[in-house]
Formats: sequence, structure tokens, C-alpha cells
Amino acid sequence: MPHFARGGLAGARVEEIVADTGLSHRMLYHYFDSKEGLYGATLELAYEQIREAERALNLGGMEPLAALRRLVEFTFDYYVDNPHFMALLHQENLQGGSVVTKSERIRALQSPLIESLTGLIERGTAAGVLRRPIDPIHLYIDIAGLAWFALSNRHTLSAIFDRPMSSPEFLEERRRHVADFVIAGVSADCPKE
Repeated sequence: MPHFARGGLAGARVEEIVADTGLSHRMLYHYFDSKEGLYGATLELAYEQIREAERALNLGGMEPLAALRRLVEFTFDYYVDNPHFMALLHQENLQGGSVVTKSERIRALQSPLIESLTGLIERGTAAGVLRRPIDPIHLYIDIAGLAWFALSNRHTLSAIFDRPMSSPEFLEERRRHVADFVIAGVSADCPKE
């Protein structure tokens, strides 16, 4: 993953990948047919890993607001702990999502996440703790965006605002803020549109 995270499809060098993995060129091309095939498999694996980790949270067994807070905190932590995941997605976006667009597997991996969020929203509105309507896709984009932006731009933001945005203290403060912000935005006592 680090080779594609650093340079995207165009910038990753097969020679470096082969050297780091201990595979031969022949083995790599036997299993993946091409560098593009390896890149696609890397993206699929990256999405599979985050979705599996989200499923392990068992959000359906939690009270809705606690489940939502847990998802937000998990997402933030996942991005902090997996910078190659963030960089890989950034590279794919720079390429216009060309590989993700072609991957049925990646799209299928998103369905359980949306189903989980839909169930969480339904339970929360039935309990009167979440406002209506909440689109699960917008909610996930909000969670990911709030978690992602400060992390992906921490070097420039640190310089601009003269705050150490990579420090454990700032990361904990930001994690708490993002979770509180999302909860406040979807809570039943929040003004409706």
C-alpha cells in the first residue's frame, strides 16, 4: 500500500514493489496481470479492511447516540492510525476515481456501512434522540470529512495557525470535537431545516 499511497498508480515503481515484497516480476504479473491490477487489488483491500473494522464495532447492539459517537471516534482513529489509507484515497481522487469507478467489489463493500447507518438512524429517530430526516450517505460524508480534513492538512494548518496539529493533545481534542459536533448536528433537539 505505501508505494501507491506515495505515488499513485503512475508514481509507484514495480521494481520497488517487487524488492519490498520479495516477489519476482513474474509472480506479480502472474497474480495481478499488470501494475494497474495490483493497484486495483490494493484499493479493494484498503476498503475491505476499514469496512471489516467498522463491522466489528457492532453498532447495532449499541444505543444510537453511543453508536454514532463510537463510529465517529473509530473513523478518526482509523485515519490517524492508517495514514497510507488516507494517502491512497487521495491518490485515487487525484486520478478521478478511475479504479474505484470500475470496481464492483469496492461499491459492494459500502452497502453494509450504509445499512448499518440506516438502522442506527431508524433506531435513533424511533427513540426520539435523532432528528429526521438524516440521509445516511450525507452523514457518513460528514463524519469522514470532519475527521479527514484536519488530518490530511495538518502540516499546513499547523504552520498557518501555529498549533501543533500532529501532537497527541491536539489529536485528542480534535477527536472529541468532531464527535461532539456530529452528535449535536443530528440530535433531536437540533433545529430542523
